[in-house]
Amino acid sequence: MSVWFVTGASRGLGAEMTREALDRGHSVIATARDASAVLRAYPHQPDGLLAVDADVTEPAQLTAAVEAGLAKFGRIDIVANNAGYGLVGAIEETSDEAARALFDVNVFGVLNTLRATLPTLRAQRSGHVLNIGSVGGFATAPAVGLYGASKFALEGISEALHGELAPLGVRVTIVEPGGFRTDFLSKLSVRVEPASIADYAAGAGPVREALAGNDGRQPGDPAKAAKAIVDITEVPDPPLRLQLGADAIDRVEAKLDLVRRELGQWRHLALSTGTGEAV
Repeated sequence: MSVWFVTGASRGLGAEMTREALDRGHSVIATARDASAVLRAYPHQPDGLLAVDADVTEPAQLTAAVEAGLAKFGRIDIVANNAGYGLVGAIEETSDEAARALFDVNVFGVLNTLRATLPTLRAQRSGHVLNIGSVGGFATAPAVGLYGASKFALEGISEALHGELAPLGVRVTIVEPGGFRTDFLSKLSVRVEPASIADYAAGAGPVREALAGNDGRQPGDPAKAAKAIVDITEVPDPPLRLQLGADAIDRVEAKLDLVRRELGQWRHLALSTGTGEAV
């Protein structure tokens, strides 16, 4: 059985992953800003669960959570970087404060967690890092560009990390969910910047309205998503990317088609920039 380290384990996909892992007999170090929210879901406190207060923007708290987990379980096998939130607003409408706060959690929070956990995985020469991204980190849209940018950053981190950790026996997967019926679109998990610039009503407005009306209507089942995520940790050769949901597949395929068309259309211009010398 494996030992999981899950951030943002009190709600949404983090809570579902914690439940699925425990149901399969794994142990879980479940971190959240308020660990009591995790414990409320498990009144009998199973032996395999250790709930720990840890804000991903506070490195010392993450270090303490890792130390507590190692003291109880002796190892960490799966690191699930799940903590994060959404941000709605056109790029120009989004304040510097809101953008920096988003990246502090969605990007630097992941880096803090990796710095706290990777020494253990490297020493073991085994393990699996799961970075919970979004299909919006592969193909973003108006009104969610900065959220998408934070998840694009996670894509780049994951690709590089994959190459850096593979020789050490540690695997990396970035998960790209589409819309899942969690509380992600509620006020608990998404922040909305005011629509302050009328010129963006046409470009960003429809996405704003769609997101506002889609809470609780997303097509994905979070319990099935958690099952799929735990499944890939139990295979010998997991993917670098895992899309979840038909909507995620559609968006990825549409972007790949667009990139291929533009690459073909403008290939001559791209190739015209070479020196002409043999390499």
